[in-house]
Amino acid sequence: MELTDTHIHLDGEEFAADLPEVIERARAAGVNRVFIPAIDLNSATNILSLCRYYPGYAYPMIGLHPEEVRDDYRKVLAEMRKLFTPEVIAVGEVGLDFYWSREFEKQQIEAFEQQVRWSVETRLPLMIHSRKAQQELVAVLRRYEKDLPGGVFHCFTGNEKEAAQLLSFDRFVLGIGGVLTFKNSHLSEVLAASVPLDRIVLETDAPYMAPVPMRGKRNESTFLQYVVNKLAEAYGVSPEDVARQTNLNVQRIFKL
Repeated sequence: MELTDTHIHLDGEEFAADLPEVIERARAAGVNRVFIPAIDLNSATNILSLCRYYPGYAYPMIGLHPEEVRDDYRKVLAEMRKLFTPEVIAVGEVGLDFYWSREFEKQQIEAFEQQVRWSVETRLPLMIHSRKAQQELVAVLRRYEKDLPGGVFHCFTGNEKEAAQLLSFDRFVLGIGGVLTFKNSHLSEVLAASVPLDRIVLETDAPYMAPVPMRGKRNESTFLQYVVNKLAEAYGVSPEDVARQTNLNVQRIFKL
């Protein structure tokens, strides 16, 4: 069984002490590809170096995370745009996040729209972060809907109505991770009722969001198996079926 972790922050300091061992464990668990998103200019540079060290295994995504958007976002984006080499597989992690504050709401929306235009120009998919901002985010995407190549709505945790709204963008899929396994989560019921398995990709968002039974520990790709097992249970299929279909979905979106 081969799995793809479409969203993991392996460049984070949480992995600095044992990155080779983390990757070795992931490979042993069947995770044969990992996609690493940038969040700012510094991480973008680091991610490119890391992925070159693990060619054919780690793949870079370049973008400015909404929580990192400040008044200087135009300057930052201009520098980031220079980093788009052929090895970059997506524009991300980008989006809108109004969970903590709306102080930079206008700048976030403008930065997101600029990066949506990058996706249209480069034909690279989007890796989208959205928290407490779905309506504003959808409004931006609608303006480019016909021209967008596709992408992932990362870390989906919403209800059936929210899922339907996102999946109305027919070249996009939902990124599903450890929240699926949480005791108080209704995500498995939402997915089984309203989201076809061909509209899902796997992710960890490691080092965050470790699944049950690893809650409280540093997350890593090895734990993806718990998400796969929960999805298999929700859809009434085998873990192998989940792995096969989600990898087909990755291929369709990322063209790897």
